[in-house]
Amino acid sequence: MGISSSIKDAIFGSEAEAAEAPPATSTPGSGGFSRADTKGEAISEVDVEAKLDSMAGADKLNWRTSIVDLMKLVGLDPSYANRKELAHELGDADYSGKAEENIALHRHVMDKLAENGGKVPQSLRS
Repeated sequence: MGISSSIKDAIFGSEAEAAEAPPATSTPGSGGFSRADTKGEAISEVDVEAKLDSMAGADKLNWRTSIVDLMKLVGLDPSYANRKELAHELGDADYSGKAEENIALHRHVMDKLAENGGKVPQSLRS
C-alpha cells in the first residue's frame, strides 16, 4: 500500500471498513486511489474538511495548506523520503522538497481525494 492509499484510508476509512459496506465496482486510478463506478447508485460523499477537523490534534496543525501537517494529522511520517514517494505516486518524478512543490503536492492530494468521493472545498484544491 502506498502513501496516497494510506492518506485516503485515514480519511475515508480503511479497506476493512470498506469491506463491511456494500460492494462497489471500481477502476484503478492514479496514486493508489480508485474511482467508484456507481451505475446509478449514490456514493456517500466523505466531507474531507470536516473529517480532518475532527481528528485529534487538527487544531494545532496547519493541515489545510501543509502536506507535512496533513501527513502528521493522519498518522504518517512526513519525512522528505515519504513526501518524495508520495509525489512519485502522484506523477511528480522531479520532486525535490521545495516549498512550492509541497504546496502543489498538498493540492494534488486534495484533488485526488475529491476525484474519489471526497467533498473537498475548492479553496483546498488546485
